[in-house]
Order: sequence, then C-alpha cells, then structure tokens
Amino acid sequence: MSIKEKLKNKEQMFGTWCIIPSIEVVNVLCKSGLDFVLVDFEHSPVGFETAQKMVMAAHAEGKYAISRVGKLEEVEILRSLDIASDGIIIPHIESKEDIDKCLEYIKYYPEGSRGYSPYTRAGGYCVCKNYTLNANKNILFGIIIESKKGIDNLDEILSNPKLDLVYLGAYDISISLGYPGQINHPCVVEVLDKCIEKIKKAGKIIGAMYHSKDDYEKFNKQGVDFLVYKVDTLIINEGLSEIRAIKDRN
Repeated sequence: MSIKEKLKNKEQMFGTWCIIPSIEVVNVLCKSGLDFVLVDFEHSPVGFETAQKMVMAAHAEGKYAISRVGKLEEVEILRSLDIASDGIIIPHIESKEDIDKCLEYIKYYPEGSRGYSPYTRAGGYCVCKNYTLNANKNILFGIIIESKKGIDNLDEILSNPKLDLVYLGAYDISISLGYPGQINHPCVVEVLDKCIEKIKKAGKIIGAMYHSKDDYEKFNKQGVDFLVYKVDTLIINEGLSEIRAIKDRN
C-alpha cells in the first residue's frame, strides 16, 4: 500500500527530515522504526545521485521516501520523481496558480504533462503496463505553506481536490509574522492552529514538525497524521550533547 493510501485512511505516519547526504544514515533511521524519510533538496547538499541511493536505502527496509524539492521547477520535480520517491513536497506555495503548476509537473497525461521515461528507477527500467496510471494514483502530492501570502490564500489553495497534503513550515511562518524562530510565540501558535483547522476541514492530510512529547500530544489531538520528528542532524547533535552533559557533570 502506498503512503498516500495509508494517510488517506487516517493512518498516522512518523518520519524525519534528512539533510545528511548519506545512505547509511537513512538506513539506520529506517531500521529505528520510522515510517518515512524526507529527502531535503532545499536545505541540504544532497544531489540526485545520492538521493536515489537514499530512497533505495529506505525502500530496502520497507519504508517510504519522500522528496522535498528546492523550488517549484519542472526539471527538479521530474528528477525527484524519477528516482522513485513515494511522494513529493513542494515549498513556498502561495496561490492556486502554484498548485496548478505543481500538478502539471507531477502528473502524467491526462492529468498533467510530466515527461515519461520508462527506463528510470521509478519506471521500473522497462515499459510497464499501467505505470503512468498507477503513478498518478499513488504518488503523494504535498506542499509547504510558509509565508503570510500562502496563509492568506490558504482557502483557495485547499480548494484543489488533487492536493493531498499540506505541511506547515513553522519556522518560515514565524519569520513572515515578525517573530523569527519563535515558533511557540502566542501569535505564531494562533496562526498555525487556524491553518490546521482549515486544512482539516478541507479533508487534506496535515503535516507538521514536532520536537517533544507535548508537541506530539497536541498535534495528535488536532489530527496531524504526517508527523515529522526533528531533522537528522539535530537528532544526532542532541543525542551526543546529552552524553557530553553527563560527562561534564562528573
């Protein structure tokens, strides 16, 4: 079953952002119990050759891999999907027109104009019957709302029936609201809560990052099913910092 189907069935999925260009790190993360990894092309040095291996490392453990492209660009979306990502997340979405462009690049004919090469990893390295139809059906289409303009236009963005998931970029939203990095500021929290309610009412999958048990419990009550726990670098940093703190106290 695809990750899209599981999320549509209200199955809660748990993953993390991957900005370390390493197949070994992805493999360790997936063995630890994650449901998915998010391969980040926007805030990392990851290239497509390494990304394909990272996707394969996740699939080797029976887990899902989703690509966050750096921007709304046809070639970048095409290459991210051709490495057999189970879904795509596109940042900086601010309008209905942006959604229309996304769909044009993500979907094969007749739903879009995605270029088709059957000889990629996604295509199975050969001509496979019904591949394009199955890809249109199963690939998770997600976006990130991370600006005031995107928030202001959220209702019209959510009106597109082919949009699956809306992830809230809390840090960028905090900047756009005038509270850089203060994701727990009351004004930022209020805006995020209102966005979550709108996304939920529209019947879309809600995505958000959490850092603690309290965050999880809150998001769980709000119906956030696409749960992203921190970032691979932060997980390693915090783990080792805790060990160092124990040593320094002795």
